[in-house]
Amino acid sequence: MHTLLSTLLLLAQETPAKQPAGPSFLVQSLPLIVIVIFFYFIMFRPQQKERARREQALKELKKNDRVVTIGGIIGTIANISESDQEVTLKIDDNSKMKVRRSAIQGLYQVETKETTS
Repeated sequence: MHTLLSTLLLLAQETPAKQPAGPSFLVQSLPLIVIVIFFYFIMFRPQQKERARREQALKELKKNDRVVTIGGIIGTIANISESDQEVTLKIDDNSKMKVRRSAIQGLYQVETKETTS
């Protein structure tokens, strides 16, 4: 028991050897920085471009444009309110519907299939 206590006392009194310096903070955080940059260019930047393109297209809407709403309703713009927030869509000959401008997904373009023989 006496030997154990004296050994512990000697170990406690010894000065620890200086640890070698590890990599700097910049080197340690480099993988995290690369991941953040990767996500910015892969995910966030394309979303920003798409949002800007959609906002520009919504600003350029005019009467008689054929549009599709977010809900999938296809119609022709019959009227745009003075506040530019509401759009009246002509769905059919006898039916009209008021929607918010932000509910319009974009211009309706008919996709045609090309058949090759």
